[in-house]
This record gives sequence, C-alpha cells and structure tokens, in this order.
Amino acid sequence: MNFRDHEPPHFHARYGDMEVLVEIETGKVKGEMSKRALNLIFEWIELHKQELMQDWEKARAKKSLDSIAPLP
Repeated sequence: MNFRDHEPPHFHARYGDMEVLVEIETGKVKGEMSKRALNLIFEWIELHKQELMQDWEKARAKKSLDSIAPLP
C-alpha cells in the first residue's frame, strides 16, 4: 500500500517481473500475473481482509502500517 494512493482500497502485489493492483473489497485485478500466483493472493485476501482494510485506513491517515502475516 502507498500513503498517497487513490480509491478504491487496494494493494499492489509483485511476483517475479509481474505486478498487479488488487481491490480489497472486490478482488478486481488490474495488471497481469500467473493464475497460480493470483490464486494465492485471493486466498491471502480472504484470510486478512479486515487487516488489509485497517492498513488502508492507516495509510490514508499517513500512519505506520501493521505487518500482515503471509499464507501458512
């Protein structure tokens, strides 16, 4: 997440040379990434949606973000 990012709430994900922007609420993806990597991202979002939204609000307020655990 970036502190000066635009709505809607989203985050950026990178895998190798690929990068996507993922909307937290809808899972809408902009950019290209392998299906396998996207499936892992979607699984992670489902586990951490509330934390992602809290970090989005912190970023908008220019506060330090909390670390979010990776997939187990």
